[in-house]
Amino acid sequence: QVQLVESGGGLVQAGGSLRLSCAASGSIFSINVMGWYRQAPGKQRELVAAITSGSGTNYADSVKGRFTISRDNAKNTVYLQMNSLKLEDTAVYYCNALLRKTMTSPVGDYWGQGTQVTVSS
Repeated sequence: QVQLVESGGGLVQAGGSLRLSCAASGSIFSINVMGWYRQAPGKQRELVAAITSGSGTNYADSVKGRFTISRDNAKNTVYLQMNSLKLEDTAVYYCNALLRKTMTSPVGDYWGQGTQVTVSS
């Protein structure tokens, strides 16, 4: 079994900062990509940021310059540092990992349970 456990969400005022963490555990051979998605009420889930095992990154235009994704491969953990938070960043944030459970298994798509981030005025 593979588990992704997120932490660090909460309530913050506009302009403030939060740091999300997500640790992957269980039967894991390798993790290709780890990322963060978010879903606001009434909206589709969208990619916020992703990072490869080689530390290549990709960001949504709406968060560029404000959010930073990083990764600790030894701990199978991904972080999202969120600065200059805006009201529109309010959403449930989900951790995602594309990983192999064994050397020969196909790449699987795994999700965390989500953590609420609420930005207030």
